[in-house]
This record gives sequence, C-alpha cells and structure tokens, in this order.
Amino acid sequence: MSGGGFVNVPHDDYAGEPIPGLPADLPEGERLLWQGSPAWMSLAVRAFHIRKVAIYFAALILWRGVSSKYDGAATGEALSYALAIMPVALCGIGIVALLAYAYARMTIYSITSRRVMMRSGVAMPITVNLPFKRIDGAGLRLHADGTGDIPLKLSKDDRIAIMAIWPNMRPWRLSRPEPMLRSVPDASAVADLLAAALSGSRLPVARAEAAAQAAVSDVHSLRPAH
Repeated sequence: MSGGGFVNVPHDDYAGEPIPGLPADLPEGERLLWQGSPAWMSLAVRAFHIRKVAIYFAALILWRGVSSKYDGAATGEALSYALAIMPVALCGIGIVALLAYAYARMTIYSITSRRVMMRSGVAMPITVNLPFKRIDGAGLRLHADGTGDIPLKLSKDDRIAIMAIWPNMRPWRLSRPEPMLRSVPDASAVADLLAAALSGSRLPVARAEAAAQAAVSDVHSLRPAH
C-alpha cells in the first residue's frame, strides 16, 4: 500500500488476533480508547446504495407493466409480465444487503492513544494503520438515523490505495482518497474522542471516552478499552 508510514496487514483468520480488530498487541504505553463497527443498514444505504437498487427495480417493474398495457395486454397479463422479474429484484436487493451486513460484521474501527486502525474485508480482511502524525484533521457528518461518518484528512504528502480502504473511504475523493469511519453509531461522541486524542489532551479524552463507551454499548463487535 502506498503512503508513508501506513501499514497494510492481511489476516488469514481474524480469530487469531490478540484483540479483535488489532493484528498484534499494542506497544507499551499505547492505550486502546475505543472500538466499534458500522451499523449495517446505514452502510447498506450509504456505501452499497441499496435504496437506489430498490428504486431501479421498482422503476423497471413499473415500466414493464405500463409498456405491456400500452401494447394492448389485459390488466392481469400486464401485471403478471411486470411482476415476473420480482424474484430477480428480491435476489439483487438481498445480495446487496448481505454484502453490507458481511462488511459491517467484518469491519472494526479502533482508536488508540496514537493511531486509528481500520480492519475490514470479507474474503481477506486487512488492517490499515493510520498514525496520528499522518492525520492532519478529521471531519464529522451526521445522518438522520443516528449514525455518522468521520473522514480523516491525511498529510499532503501521503497517499493511500482505494482498494485498501473501500468502503471505508469518503465518497468522490478518487484522486486523493480519504479514509473514513463510516456509519458509526453515535458518531458525535466518537468524533469528540478522536479530536481529543489527536490534540493529546488527556482530560477531554477521558470525558469523551466515557461518553463514547456508554453510547455505543449496543454496537456489535464493540470491545472495551484497555
């Protein structure tokens, strides 16, 4: 993977990780502040565009029915012709939902006192290591469903491969990809924690850590801080 200081570690079996989401034990003096995973439905909507897939099939069914009726078919025949692709539509939507669920289950975001790590991937999970010294800043975008995205702005001289971080990347940043903690439950508290960790202020980190841990207690794959 390109980009100074970044580490891309493949895993044959993530069950062998000392702490789920971490490829190795943390160095002495480094502390795990927070771990969490994307909300799978939010990931399905925003990364896998499941709503657009459903709208496409709905429009296709409507078009088949209207065109068949326009060609002179009886109402029942037109309806039967239109609904003939319903199994294909349900299969397509189901595949998208399954992919989103699998990615959400296999993705673990970790924030330590020194870095951000993202473990993701279904066929071959990898962990991307983003030291704080390589991160110039972080943003926050909240969604109506209570989740949010936290994009990370890398130092100007750093580059990272799209394939190493997708779908954990900011949309439409193809020439300069930005890693992103995506569809995170209670992202505001997590962003506060990350901002405090980046600034190196220990008291805000403690307050943000307590708020984030309480808010994301029901997120799957969540691990307590050490």
